[in-house]
Amino acid sequence: MLIAAAGAAAIGKWEEGAVLLVLFSLGHALEGYALGRAHRSVEALGELAPRTAVLLRDGETTEVPVETLAVGDTVRVRPHTRVPADGFLLAGTGSIDQSALTGESVPADKHPVADPAAALADPAGTEAGSRVFAGTVNGPGSLDIVVTRLAADNTLARVVRMVREAGQRTSPTQRFTDRFQKIFVPAVLALVGVLLAAGALSGEPFTDTFYRAMAVLVAASPCALAIATPAAVLSAVGRAARGGVLVKGGAPLEEFGRLHTIAFDKTGTLTEGRPRLTDIVPAEGSTRAELLRAAVAVQRLSDHPLARAVVRDAAGQQLTETATATDVRAVVGRGVTGELDGRTVHIGSLAYADTLAGAPVPPALRDRTQALARDGRTTMLVRHGDRWLGVLGLMDAPRPEAADTMARLRRLGVTRIVMLSGDDPRVADAVGRQVGVDEARGGLMPEDKAAALARLRTADGRTAMVGDGVNDAPAMAGSSGRTCG
Repeated sequence: MLIAAAGAAAIGKWEEGAVLLVLFSLGHALEGYALGRAHRSVEALGELAPRTAVLLRDGETTEVPVETLAVGDTVRVRPHTRVPADGFLLAGTGSIDQSALTGESVPADKHPVADPAAALADPAGTEAGSRVFAGTVNGPGSLDIVVTRLAADNTLARVVRMVREAGQRTSPTQRFTDRFQKIFVPAVLALVGVLLAAGALSGEPFTDTFYRAMAVLVAASPCALAIATPAAVLSAVGRAARGGVLVKGGAPLEEFGRLHTIAFDKTGTLTEGRPRLTDIVPAEGSTRAELLRAAVAVQRLSDHPLARAVVRDAAGQQLTETATATDVRAVVGRGVTGELDGRTVHIGSLAYADTLAGAPVPPALRDRTQALARDGRTTMLVRHGDRWLGVLGLMDAPRPEAADTMARLRRLGVTRIVMLSGDDPRVADAVGRQVGVDEARGGLMPEDKAAALARLRTADGRTAMVGDGVNDAPAMAGSSGRTCG
């Protein structure tokens, strides 16, 4: 392109040379802009981890850079701050929002390990209820955590590293272009030389011969294709952006028309990303109004996300009477209690209900609770005094348009749709059935999602990944089509 522009100037066609250079520069500027955005999106992942940690040593706290933490150090995580390192819980109880890494729609309850020495010797064997990850968000409690991985090796750092490695891999089309241009460009230059020589031998005016040779140079140059391609790509990307979809580059866009397999994240992608009160089941001899009155009276004084969901969604149930409980206390990982009308209200899981003294859970209510759990609901049994009022079911509900989207994709030629989620497998199965995917896989960490995508790609060829969180980034970066909605 530079040779052609210089040739245009040599024969007085300044405006044509200027147009060539402007288009050439514009193509490179657009390429640089796209690459810059991709790099910034990768770097933004690393910013989720805090820069400093509160180190607890000899009863005193010191703020230190996370890079200086060593395996075995104890750090204190204050309420509503990010966890600085991978580790296990040594002291304190609470809930942690792990959605950025695991995709869980509900904060995970955490409790200390029974044997810290054994947990430090075998961190991978520590139960999930005591493990924590860098970059996740602590709830209202203060936690003491023992570090099990260095900053460079924690879960978030590995996610960033996997994304970078995937971004450095070139597509087959890019590799073909690289090989092709090494042969094609010298061949075009040689052809131009032949045309100049042929014009001179035929006696044609040099200006005409030179102009024709320059026209061939421009038309045959790979840069001409590079200029035309961004225009089409930008048009398609702009149209997708208006629909709320960011397509990162022309290569993924190219692949979409040939896709037959698509994998979806669950939380925030196929679902709304927040729990909702979906089931209100009164026990025999009780009513919906009684059940909701007791549940709301206690839960309105709790700061747990599930409690807030109950209070928010119960507001639309037209309660005839509202009340406020007293002496509300959380039973971490199990439920909550409070006093209402002179009697104790217990709200919690079936496992918590079975530990209570007094009247056991009625068989019919137990069966209904277990059925809700199999359908992916998080359940809350409610007892007022010795009387069981019923059970509440909560779930991260599918988006209203999700099922229709799956049907439209099938009409467009997609033959296999898979859902990959870090949430409980039962929840993933329930959501998968509702939206109409072919297969739902739950309990996946970010690296598990990337491995699942690699297996899908091996089995089905071109595969796209649709997600919205950091936990989806490695899988999205390694898929044939990378889309973030």
